[in-house]
Amino acid sequence: MILDQLRRRRGRALALAAGILVAATSFTLLTATVSTSRATTVGEVRRNARSAYDVLVRPPGSQTAVERQSGRVAPNFLSGTFGGITMDQYRRIRDMAGVDVAAPVANIGYLVVGSSVTVDVSRFLDSGASRQILRLSPTLTAGLGVQRMSDQYVYLTRRPLTSAESSDGLFRSDTLEEGTTQKSTRQYQLKGKYDVCFYFNRDKTEKTRFNIDLPMKPNLIAEDRSGKSAFDRDLHSMMNCQSGQDKATIDVWTGYPVLLSAVDPVAEDRLVGLGDAVTSGRMLTAKDKPWVPSSRSVHGQRDSYIPALLSSNPLTAGTLSATVERLDIGDQAELPSKLGNPTAHSFVSGLHGTPVGQVRADLSQGYRKTLGEDSFNTDVYWTVGPVTYRKTPGGELAAKTQPPQKPSLWVTNSSEQPFPFVPEENQGEQYRKVTKHAATDCIGKGFCDGVDSGRLPNPFVHLVGRYDTGKLSGFAPLSEAPLETYQPPQVTGADGATRKALKDQPLRPDRNLGGYLSPPPTMLTTMDSITALTKSRRIPSLQDTAPVSAIRIRVAGVSGVDTASRARVNAVAGGIQAAYPGLQVDVTVGSSPAPQTVALSASAQVTERWVAKGVALRILRAVDTKSAVLFVLVLVVCALFLGQAALASVRSRRTEIGTLRCLGWSSGEVLRLVLGELAVIGLAAGTAGTVVAYALGRVLGQPDTGAKSLLVLPVAFLLATAAGMVPAWLATRLGPMEAVRSAVTAVHRTRPVRSVAGLAVLNLLRVRGRTLLGAAGLALGVAGFTMLLAMTLAFRGEVAGSLLGNAVVAQARVADYLSVALSLLLGAAGAIDVLVISQRERAADLAVLRATGWTNRELAMLTLYEGIGLALLGGLAGAVAGLAGVLSLGQGVLHGHLLAVTGAALLATLTATILVSAALMVPIRALSRLAPVRLLAAD
Repeated sequence: MILDQLRRRRGRALALAAGILVAATSFTLLTATVSTSRATTVGEVRRNARSAYDVLVRPPGSQTAVERQSGRVAPNFLSGTFGGITMDQYRRIRDMAGVDVAAPVANIGYLVVGSSVTVDVSRFLDSGASRQILRLSPTLTAGLGVQRMSDQYVYLTRRPLTSAESSDGLFRSDTLEEGTTQKSTRQYQLKGKYDVCFYFNRDKTEKTRFNIDLPMKPNLIAEDRSGKSAFDRDLHSMMNCQSGQDKATIDVWTGYPVLLSAVDPVAEDRLVGLGDAVTSGRMLTAKDKPWVPSSRSVHGQRDSYIPALLSSNPLTAGTLSATVERLDIGDQAELPSKLGNPTAHSFVSGLHGTPVGQVRADLSQGYRKTLGEDSFNTDVYWTVGPVTYRKTPGGELAAKTQPPQKPSLWVTNSSEQPFPFVPEENQGEQYRKVTKHAATDCIGKGFCDGVDSGRLPNPFVHLVGRYDTGKLSGFAPLSEAPLETYQPPQVTGADGATRKALKDQPLRPDRNLGGYLSPPPTMLTTMDSITALTKSRRIPSLQDTAPVSAIRIRVAGVSGVDTASRARVNAVAGGIQAAYPGLQVDVTVGSSPAPQTVALSASAQVTERWVAKGVALRILRAVDTKSAVLFVLVLVVCALFLGQAALASVRSRRTEIGTLRCLGWSSGEVLRLVLGELAVIGLAAGTAGTVVAYALGRVLGQPDTGAKSLLVLPVAFLLATAAGMVPAWLATRLGPMEAVRSAVTAVHRTRPVRSVAGLAVLNLLRVRGRTLLGAAGLALGVAGFTMLLAMTLAFRGEVAGSLLGNAVVAQARVADYLSVALSLLLGAAGAIDVLVISQRERAADLAVLRATGWTNRELAMLTLYEGIGLALLGGLAGAVAGLAGVLSLGQGVLHGHLLAVTGAALLATLTATILVSAALMVPIRALSRLAPVRLLAAD
């Protein structure tokens, strides 16, 4: 009976089978795609959730207002933290259960190391001159700042420069030269020769005598420069005196800030593999401690030393550009006497110069010279505060500026002389407070008394090795927590003007201690060396009692963001917080770099990689919610579409069912007949769908395509059976006589119909249940689209903006919109099916209209208006339902996206209307083939 019914109604059976095939195949493939997308997302998160450490412990009060509000941490936070955690706190945290590695960082301060950048100016020499002077007028470009540097000179003579020592043994020079002797300058000669460099380089006072009654000859007693600025350009102009033929170089003397930090060598090696990055010398060890050599130093003192590693990379950037001038020196024979007397500075500064070319040099050249040094003094070091931010009226971040640096920052402790080699960038914009920490005056004694009683002599830094940060082990780039011990922040221009000012290069830290970007530690010592440094300062500070700036913790047994790993990390973080409530404890596992725009000034905006905390967990929560919504959406739309098709099939057989009931068929037999037909159609469609799903899966690159395609058969069977339950039950509710009589709508108060559109609305209202059923599919599609878009925007707002979130959003996009496109198409197909069935049931009515004079165009417009009305009803209802559903998930989901989501919902409604209208062209053409006489006769 079932097979016979299917053969007799082949067209309807094939249409229903096609619907089941499309719905089942689409449901299986799309749910597989959503599951694959989710698995890909979760896999991406798990692969990139682990950074170098899982928990970060910072001092009390280190969390900024911006971090509290947004959950984002500035990438250069550590460079502004100098102490705050005690050694006892560190040791207790290190020994807590669950802690695998606890690596402390104790920032001590910035040392300024003197060096020089050597510039070759040989090509600018006058090949015919026996004596000549070139002037170099350099400008320093570092980041967004430009600073004028001191003029530098080279004096080149073809005569030999010799050495000699004064008769009293107070002075020795290697730049003595014979020259025309003038009576007024004879007294400045040393053994009949002039020192052509001393007066310009060491004494610009132009005094002719010291306070004692001696000629103003070169002397070990240098010029008293107290009261002068460390940024006085004349003060730092130097003369390079050289003897040779066609070779000349100029040394531009400058300084390099080196951040000295203490680490635990064993913990640091375990955390980041520091030992593998050592390029020369040796790695620090747990046995390295401050020491005093058994023999006195070269100065006859009992100096103490601390071990250290020095980075081979400068981590600061800057470019020197200079104009080279050839000076008009007049009589070359008189040049030694003019340079060898106290008026040398005025003479050289007043010479007219002729520009002969340009030179450029990288400041990193000078830093690399320091790699050859063996030790450095710690007379003075400087600490800096953190950058503070404010919100602009537009809601962006702007860095707050600080007052200019005080001159007292750059003078020596005892003689108040200006500090040498101060980087010129310190005259630029200030974003950090800079503090000087001067050492005691008891170096070399081994003890301190007097004003420094109770303190320690300051030590020298002895280099035991050099390390290259580029050799450190890499970590997941999408979850890279701040490794400021080794990496400078990554900052780029945020707008065209800033990028142009940076010449499309990233903004790197310069040598301005108060600048926005501070270089990370460049010199590392041991935790045992902290006391030798902090207790050797004249004025005690927080570093005396709480020197540790941060503790980076790797938790034992953590492999990612799975439940067990999260529990272990939370247990350690909770234990630390319970033991020390004042400390700032952050879980960094699952964090990810997040671009943040910061305004440095009215004309400069930069984008830097802040760190968003908890990104991985937010992604997993959001992707679970989104996957569940998509799964339910596809399931309901497919089931509704099949329900509409099954109901249409039952309605088309109303008379047949009534006849069977009149012949004695029971309700159960009718139910089994209808469900049996649907089950057979479902099995046939499922078999065909398996083949189609396998082919599509291979094309779409779905993993496990064979296994997933086999699911189409049971899904098709279950969908067909489940979707047919309601229509089959309704068929059993028909009485025998009711089923064979044509349905007649109850007559209510009649109203005149004055237009085709009005009649279309009336037709939709006459069969409200069917109209609502047809609109329901479209409503679900539009509602799904609305909710998906809102959730996608919220999902991006929740997790995008970080590198890990951006990667996940990009991967999930195809499956999301493929699901919604299917929902709209199936909804439109269901609506069209309802309209076609309605048209067939009203064939006699349409024939009457044709017989009474209606044209084909008017009948076509009637059908089109019904379709548009049904589509608008479903689309608008779906848009409202979608917005209501989004609000039910939380009002924050629509925050900032209300207009975009509403507009998209209306666009989806318009799209659905166009789809329905376009698909109705086929039944509209069939209207022209109506035979009114035959239809009326049959009725």
